[in-house]
Parts: sequence; C-alpha cells; structure tokens
Amino acid sequence: MSTRELYAQDPGDDLWTVPATGAARFTWEYDDGRDRLLALYQKGKDKQWDAATRIDWDLEVDPKDPLGTPDEAMALYGTKHWDRMTDKDRGDLRQHFAAWQFSQFLHGEQGAMVCAARIVESVPDLDAKFYSATQTMDEARHAEIYGRFLKDKIGMLYPVNDSLKALLDDTLADSRWDMPYLGMQVLIEGLALAAFGLIRDTTSKPLPKQLLAYVMQDEARHVAFGRMALRDYYRQLTDAELREREEFVIEGCYLMRDRLRGTEILENFGIPPAEAAELTERSEFLRLFRKLLFSRIVPCVKDIGLWGERLQRAYVDLGVFELGDANLDLLMAQDEELAERLDAERFATEEAARTAEVADVMARGAAAD
Repeated sequence: MSTRELYAQDPGDDLWTVPATGAARFTWEYDDGRDRLLALYQKGKDKQWDAATRIDWDLEVDPKDPLGTPDEAMALYGTKHWDRMTDKDRGDLRQHFAAWQFSQFLHGEQGAMVCAARIVESVPDLDAKFYSATQTMDEARHAEIYGRFLKDKIGMLYPVNDSLKALLDDTLADSRWDMPYLGMQVLIEGLALAAFGLIRDTTSKPLPKQLLAYVMQDEARHVAFGRMALRDYYRQLTDAELREREEFVIEGCYLMRDRLRGTEILENFGIPPAEAAELTERSEFLRLFRKLLFSRIVPCVKDIGLWGERLQRAYVDLGVFELGDANLDLLMAQDEELAERLDAERFATEEAARTAEVADVMARGAAAD
C-alpha cells in the first residue's frame, strides 16, 4: 500500500525541494579536537541501536485509542461537539489526534536527518562533523520508527504542518553554517523533546512509551551537541550578529506556538477553521501543553548566549520566561536514565519468563521419567 493512501488529508506533491545555499567546508586539520565533543561522538557511536530488535513491535495497539491519554487532552472535550459524539466518533478523534502528533514527529525527524547531514557538510570543525555523522544515523532511525508506528499501528498519517514546514524551510535555506544547529538542534529538537516527554509520561500504552523513551535517549545527546557548538561559536559574534540569531529564535518560537494547535484535525471533523482555532485556544489542557513544550528551548537558548532584551520580552509575551532557569542537564540525564530503566525492566521480565519456561520444561521432563 502506498503511504499516500493513509493520509487523512492530501499531502500535495510527494517531493518537497528546498534550494540549498551555503558552502561545503573541508578541513585539513586532523588533530584530536575538543575533548567534550569527541566524548559525545564516542557516546554517539556506543549508543547506536537497531529499531527492529530493541523495540517490541509485537505489542498490540488499538488504533482508536493508541496512547491511552485522558479525554481532557482532546480540544473538543467539554464542548457541544464532544457531547454530540458517539463512542465511535470519539475513537476516530483519538486516532486522528495521535496520527497528527506522530506525523509531525515523523516529518520533523526527516528534517532533522537532512539538517544533520547539512551540518556534516557545512560545519568547519572536524570533531563537529564526526558527531553530526552519528546524529544523521540517529535521525534516520527515528524516522523509521515513527513511520512504522503510523503505518502499521495507527493506520493513518497527516501532512506536515504549515508552520513546521516554514521553520524547516528557514532553517535549511539559510547559508550560515550555524543556522541548522540553531533551527534544528535548539528549536525543533528542543520542542520535540518536550512533546515526546509529555506523551511518554502520560501514555498508558507500552509501545508508544518504548518508542518515545528510546528516541529521547538519542535526542538528549543531540541537544547537548548543539549547546556545545553554539555556545563556543556565539562567544565570538558581534552584538548585531547575535541580534540576527535572536530574531530567528523569536520568529521560530511564535511559529511553533501556532504549529501546536492541531486545527487540521478539527477541520476534518467538520468544524470551520475559525472555530477550530478558538477551541484549541480555549482548551486548558492544550494551553498548558503549549507552555510545557518550551521547557527545553528557553533554558537552552539562554545557555548558548542568546538572551537579549527583545528575546526576553518575547518569552514574557509567550508566558515562558521563567523556564529559562530550568536545569537542562538534569532533564537530559533523566531522559537517558528512563530509557535505561525501561530496558532493564523489559529484559528482567523476559529473562524471568525464559527461566520459568526452562523450569517448566525440566519439571515436565522429570515427571515423564
């Protein structure tokens, strides 16, 4: 079956072409490079994994309730539209909502793969090229995972959201080598990490929990890489150059806030666009969700040295200024620990089952003798 047949809306042309600008940079300096970055590169090599074997794809998923999240997460909950819905309608809405969320994750991961490849091409330092090469493989694996989950388990996809597409376009079309770092590693990846974490911590379903925990383990390294590289580089920039980057961050953050409405879903259920926008704006759950999604971005932006007055005012307007004091290192460490704990719990359960099976076979053999 073609993927096109699974889209809830027409995705348009199969191929989206973004004109590439900027130079490919080679370096003839093959010294050891920065110890911190090389340590991250080594960790990236050590932590490679196979999505076909690490994830238990045999776990069943109900397409009409793929995440097990509370009804309050639906923008229509508590409205006249919700009251008129049958159980089947509500199951369809849950399917569409999960399909929209994971489709944006999928499209974002493909964008991250392309951006990581661009960083390999354009960054001037060899140690950064080394690490970006491992990240390119990570992002390919993430796109593989989300694509498989959507096609095989949910059975539906949504096209890329216009605001996400615009941010990817701005990130990839800029000729400055640091912009794929800033657009992808800080903004898009930071947003994705917060979204992944919120769903990981609220879903009652084991398969999406596995997917998100393992992807987040990789993403913690990616954000650390962006912080290291940009913090070093931005110390060298003029005030005017820093203001240009801050303007990019401000525009990107407003784009992402608008991206998170999911009005496309409601329009598929016959709700006019203006009313869909109003419903998503009024939803208490979605307002909290949008705020929490900046929990990884704001402290990262502050950490890399982009904290001018206009950027701070924008974060006050967005209601997320206080997130700048969050402990990003602690959040990333917790992401890695949760994935390792999940592995330990899964393998302990499997080992116990194998041990019980062997003991049962031996007992039946002894009884037969």
